[in-house]
Amino acid sequence: MTRGRLVMRWNLRQVMAARGLFLTSDLVPLLEARGIHMSRQYVHRLVTKAPQRVNIDLLAALCDALDCGPSDLLEPVVEADERAAAASGEGGRGIGDLRPVRAKIRRPPGAE
Repeated sequence: MTRGRLVMRWNLRQVMAARGLFLTSDLVPLLEARGIHMSRQYVHRLVTKAPQRVNIDLLAALCDALDCGPSDLLEPVVEADERAAAASGEGGRGIGDLRPVRAKIRRPPGAE
């Protein structure tokens, strides 16, 4: 049994793309229409990085603006414990395993 910790995956960018919103600045007027005033820089950070905390008013405004539910934006995911996976051999390849394959140069037959 692999142990892990429960983390919340932030899917705001995917939900925006599904609604045809590809620029983070497109979200600013939608939030302002719902009483949430944020700078363009903060909205960019909100879209590109998972926040540690989400204000309930902001979550409600996002759900209303994007016509989705909280479960579309926040998805619980079990993240595998790296130490346990490495000890049991279940982990993926580490960066040390990613080595290029050495090229072999061969002359074509008949060329000297």
